Amino acid sequence: MNRETKKKQSDKLIALSTANKAFEFKKPLEKKIKYQGKQVEVKLREDPDGFSYIVWKNKKYMLDVIEKNQNRYTVMINGVWHSFTVETPISLKRRRFLEQQGESSSSVAIEAPMPGKIIEILVEEGSEVKVGEPIIILEAMKMQNEISSHVSGIVKVIAVKKNDSVMKDDLLIDIHRGGS
Repeated sequence: MNRETKKKQSDKLIALSTANKAFEFKKPLEKKIKYQGKQVEVKLREDPDGFSYIVWKNKKYMLDVIEKNQNRYTVMINGVWHSFTVETPISLKRRRFLEQQGESSSSVAIEAPMPGKIIEILVEEGSEVKVGEPIIILEAMKMQNEISSHVSGIVKVIAVKKNDSVMKDDLLIDIHRGGS
């Protein structure tokens, strides 16, 4: 691999959603990024009072970094929470390799991404879920957040009930991969 190829790879990063959807961008963040196969212009701004926001399609969206832990981020954009990791191409390959190795483990825990109150449980024990399917509505800071499954499989255990209060990383649902 020549020096120029290494440089291009080191400038590339991938934001990986909890549903394992990858969004590529270059550092520093360019004004145009690829979103749903199209180039779109995004601006990151800060006002004089120190508030951050994103400008997209001439609209402002308030941005607040709620948590940063190594390469995992939780941000709130216009009152909606989003969790994702930022990976390099090499770390993403490593992550995917380790996930494949771990697939022998048939049980996957879906944990609370933030403290809050369970508003609604959208699945039942024994039901089949797909990657990205909403499974729980969690209220945090008076906002209702849809918690989605990041794996496909069968719901084995629902560890919470409606109106339960949960802390970050509490077990919500246990899913058995690949069927019963």
